[in-house]
Amino acid sequence: MSSVRDTQISASALAIAQEAVAQAVNFGFKTTVGDAASVEALARLDRQTNEVRNQETARLLARSIHAMQNRDFAHGEKLALEALERDDKLGVAWHVLGIAREKIGDFAGSMRCYEVALKLLPDHGAVAGDLGRLAFRMDMPEIAAKFFMHYINARPGDLEGVNNLACALRDLNRCDEAIEVLRPAINDNPEQPLLWNTLGTVMCSLGDGKTAVTFFDEALRLAPDFGKAYHNRAYAKLDLGDVAGALADCDLAIAAVESAEDLATMQFGRATILLALGRVEEGWKAYEARFSTDLVEAPRFTIEAPRWRPGMDLAGKSLMICAEQGLGDEVMFANMMPDVIEALGPDGKLTLAVERRLVPLFRRSFPQADVFPHKTVSYEGRVYRGAPEIEDWSGVDLWTPMGDLLETFRPSLAAFPDRPNFLEADPDRVAHWRRTLEDAPKGPKVGLLWKSLKLNGERARQFSPFMLWRPVLETPGITFVNLQYGDCDEEIALAKAEFGVDIWRPPGIDLKQDLDDVAALCCAMDLIVGFSNATTNLGGACGAPIWMLTGAASWTRLGAEIWPWYPQTRCFITPDFNDWTPTMQEVGAALHERFPAG
Repeated sequence: MSSVRDTQISASALAIAQEAVAQAVNFGFKTTVGDAASVEALARLDRQTNEVRNQETARLLARSIHAMQNRDFAHGEKLALEALERDDKLGVAWHVLGIAREKIGDFAGSMRCYEVALKLLPDHGAVAGDLGRLAFRMDMPEIAAKFFMHYINARPGDLEGVNNLACALRDLNRCDEAIEVLRPAINDNPEQPLLWNTLGTVMCSLGDGKTAVTFFDEALRLAPDFGKAYHNRAYAKLDLGDVAGALADCDLAIAAVESAEDLATMQFGRATILLALGRVEEGWKAYEARFSTDLVEAPRFTIEAPRWRPGMDLAGKSLMICAEQGLGDEVMFANMMPDVIEALGPDGKLTLAVERRLVPLFRRSFPQADVFPHKTVSYEGRVYRGAPEIEDWSGVDLWTPMGDLLETFRPSLAAFPDRPNFLEADPDRVAHWRRTLEDAPKGPKVGLLWKSLKLNGERARQFSPFMLWRPVLETPGITFVNLQYGDCDEEIALAKAEFGVDIWRPPGIDLKQDLDDVAALCCAMDLIVGFSNATTNLGGACGAPIWMLTGAASWTRLGAEIWPWYPQTRCFITPDFNDWTPTMQEVGAALHERFPAG
């Protein structure tokens, strides 16, 4: 029956999933627990088949479950489908099919099956738990939280549900609620390492690395082989600048790993820790872990050409490069493009696939290259990236993700050139913005960036609370210009109300979409102050003066106190995400020194 075989993710879930497409791979803390295909879960489902009235349908379901017990999930899916073709109102069959599809990687189809099972089964707590874990795995914490709450309502006090709900609330930046969920569970079950570990991740999200380490220590005292606790403690240590300690913990985590997905996550995290230590060449070699097929969010490339590997000669070749990760990384990694063009030589040819909004800027910057937009789509819970506007692949000798070139062209800090810029802003638009800025209040024009568009629980701690910008914003004689994309009305109103500062908004520009014009606006600034996000990277790549606010062990500094990608950048490094006050005071004092007369 086609309605069963063609099950797809619901419209609401799909919309949220698509919003997450093209984000950088997440290698931080993921501490939900439970497995839809655990021995206990499958045994429970097997018992439920005894309640199926039609004996042939019951036999099909029992065989499906037996196949999954033997880890043959593809056969399990086939048998579950046969059962549903006999009775498409059988909730337990939809649940079994959902598990099979989740395990073969069809996450979207799996979610749809779970949703149908949830409606059909009277005792649906287990289904809600499976749905919540899958939604969480697909980076949909808001949906996950709803299903975890459903699970807890069906099973009050269940520690798996408590833990998982706290994880989802944490990733929604609802950390106070997460703590209130965990507190009574820990009071009643202080011997449970899982709960201490999850509480530690919540404290990490709040930027309190010191307290987080204490909770991870307790989790590991209770369970010395708890790999995820070592992994999470590594990130707390990174927040505190203890990079060597983070590497040691990451190695302990890998030694105690429990699943292929956890191993891939930890290996990718280890690569960035090596980079943060300044072990650059080694780090780039390990960076290949970002494409592990065991990482749900890792992109699969749909490109019709042989793949280039480090060590292969480029001279005279026709090379296609596809940008990867987030938009900021696309810009940052383009630092290598002049060197790649030189390596290809006069007989070589370069084709670039970049984020659509970057195409005009890259075409101007690299006129020797053919520049196309890449396209990223989500299908069955996986992310796929290709370059469909490239119609003729016959002339392409090799292709590579942009990051693979780093091992060859940026194997050390010394390999970064002292180049004023590598992207070229439109000179006419730079001139336009300089004229426009004359209409702003007098004084040096300092562009501000204070957040990223995506601020989940793992990332939010890396940005100073806006109230702490007071020492910067109260610097006299400066005109602060809003370069922050996204919704920033609240912060701009707060600056006026609390600090008496009008942050000037440039007219006639969409700071999220008009990236070519944003690059030109950045180049018209006297200075840009902010955190690493898409706009900061655009400004730095085009040669604008940047003051970068960064954490103690940011891997993109490659173990140095400089920002090697943009040599004109000055870094202000906070030793502790829990207290940005000294860093913001330092930036304010530096502004006074840079613009003493305002």
